[in-house]
Amino acid sequence: MSAAAGPGAEGPPGPVGHWAPGSHVLWRYRENGGPHVHIARPVTVVRDDADLLAVWLAPGTECVKPVLADGTPVHLEPLATRYTKPRTVQRDQWFGTGVLKLARPGEAWSVWLFWDPGWRFKNWYVNLERPLTRWEGGVDSEDHFLDISVHPDRTWHWRDEDEFAQALRDGLMDPASAGRVRRAGRSAVAEIRAWGSPFADGWEHWRPDPAWPVPSLPGDWDRTPAHVSS
Repeated sequence: MSAAAGPGAEGPPGPVGHWAPGSHVLWRYRENGGPHVHIARPVTVVRDDADLLAVWLAPGTECVKPVLADGTPVHLEPLATRYTKPRTVQRDQWFGTGVLKLARPGEAWSVWLFWDPGWRFKNWYVNLERPLTRWEGGVDSEDHFLDISVHPDRTWHWRDEDEFAQALRDGLMDPASAGRVRRAGRSAVAEIRAWGSPFADGWEHWRPDPAWPVPSLPGDWDRTPAHVSS
């Protein structure tokens, strides 16, 4: 997995610097309340600097996702038992159109852009999460269940409030943590209402370089980072 100037290059040891456009890294989520990675997505770096990390998740990318121990997709399990039944992970492909992910350092959410076929812009998606932790192979976070959809006409609405409430009932977060997530959500809503960055930055007109290859999923996608930088 490249952490330097482009696909195939070796990343330097020690503290993590910025990745050059075209680099391949992993965007991962650790399980809630546990140490293990249960979501891993190889992505291509679009921009990485002191203000923003932007990455492209290409259609057809092989990823890792959580499923129930019997292979049932998580979203098909009734909410009451969705977070308490045993789970495992499986490899799968990212189908449909790709996703552009934007994250600012230290911010408790990332913003994802979705398109319909033919590059018709669909919506922004605010994913509330632990601020990204950088390591030599990519970035790690923990999903906080609650999300926000933002539409091209600038209207917005909360998503997955039922999942957020269930996760709290099941002990995947405590009341103090839930309060922090709610405050982060309110901060994101203030940014939406002000039509600040990244919503006003024109990213919906961005297109990936057609020469970029689809990144591959490394065999050690779940490895523990040897060097970590926040």
